[in-house]
Amino acid sequence: MIKASDFGKDFSWGVATAAPQIEGASQLYGKGASIWDTFSARSGKIKKGHKLDIACDFYHQYREDIALVKLLGFEVFRFSMAWTRILPTGRGEVNPEGIRFYHNVIDECLKQGIVPYITLYHWDLPQALEDEGGWTSFSINAAFNSFVSICAKEYGDKVKNWLVLNEPFGFTSLGYMLGIHAPGKTGLSNFFPAVLHTAIAQAEGGKILRAEVSQANIGTTYSCSEIIPYTQSDNDILAANRVDCLINRLFVEPAQGLGFPTANWDLLEKFQIEYGTWRLNDRMKFDFDFTGLQNYFPLTIKYNAFIPVIQAWEIKAKSRKKPHTTMGWEINADSFYRIIKQFAAYPNIKNLMITENGAAYHDKLADGKVIDAERIEYFELYLTAMLKAKNEGINITGYMAWTLMDNFEWAEGFNARFGLVHTDFKTLARTIKYSGYWWQEFLRN
Repeated sequence: MIKASDFGKDFSWGVATAAPQIEGASQLYGKGASIWDTFSARSGKIKKGHKLDIACDFYHQYREDIALVKLLGFEVFRFSMAWTRILPTGRGEVNPEGIRFYHNVIDECLKQGIVPYITLYHWDLPQALEDEGGWTSFSINAAFNSFVSICAKEYGDKVKNWLVLNEPFGFTSLGYMLGIHAPGKTGLSNFFPAVLHTAIAQAEGGKILRAEVSQANIGTTYSCSEIIPYTQSDNDILAANRVDCLINRLFVEPAQGLGFPTANWDLLEKFQIEYGTWRLNDRMKFDFDFTGLQNYFPLTIKYNAFIPVIQAWEIKAKSRKKPHTTMGWEINADSFYRIIKQFAAYPNIKNLMITENGAAYHDKLADGKVIDAERIEYFELYLTAMLKAKNEGINITGYMAWTLMDNFEWAEGFNARFGLVHTDFKTLARTIKYSGYWWQEFLRN
């Protein structure tokens, strides 16, 4: 049985959250509309028509929720700042209520002995900026830099741990190519400019934090999945390589000063030529203090000539009779170990933090208790795999479970439950799950 002390006394343990998923008060206290406010109001975009207007009501219950972080034994609380709560239209006049709210959250963390880690952008772009083109518009970088500067100057004396972006491939692919997340745009003509401006933003955000915050510990986060070819045929291997270029390499390599990964795929070569990305390599480069990895599943990929552009198709875990969560995501701790090794191989990555990892299950409610044995087993498997990588010399300095409490899970609405704490979305009551008590015991040892 592993225990927290196996990872060393300087290892950081935390839980991760995101403003649009937990805060609520989406139209109150001077907050402007975000793309997720708009997207969730569109019919058919969110399962069962769920909306994030109230979410978990963290805005009003943040003291109690931070106390839960403490009660469970975590020392780190990762949360994001809603851009539209600070700048309702994305730029210009600052909303004093929003500024005050995040001071209150930070102060409450410090009061309770919790270390705040702030994510600057966790997918909630101001709708006013999206109306100008959002991440597809070159003007987004100036607006983002201004937002980062305001946050750094306002909170930098209290907060030293910062994450610039959450999962850049996630929000550019799902929101600007596939259209299944906000703002619902599709096609390469939206995806490629969004990728370019996002890659610039992650570096320039880091540079602003470095200039404005003394003794800052600056990172950014990447969604990552080991990409496994279905067979060892040339077609399947090349298809897997294309998927790896997008999912795992597209944003970390520009930050490393390597530019976009064009050598393995003519489409990305065309992207580099058309957008002249080589001219922007210095703008996209930043020496992060840590790199956040967010892993939930591997992908098994088969060549498919009928799929446009990428010519690749995922073979689902269920069809391969592999263990999976209620989201259909494959449970594979060995794959988690291998993707850690893959990112650790970049020579300029100083250290890794696992900034999200967790699983959704159909929890069982009985006699006021929330039973989630499958989630406990999941964490045991994945933490064991992480310890193996750490013991082999990989510099992993922290782990953040996704997530503190059941929340608004994007297009899944309130249907996908990842929390260590159960949320009753009718009464907003919180109930610690068995997995929460498991973490409490794990962190004691």
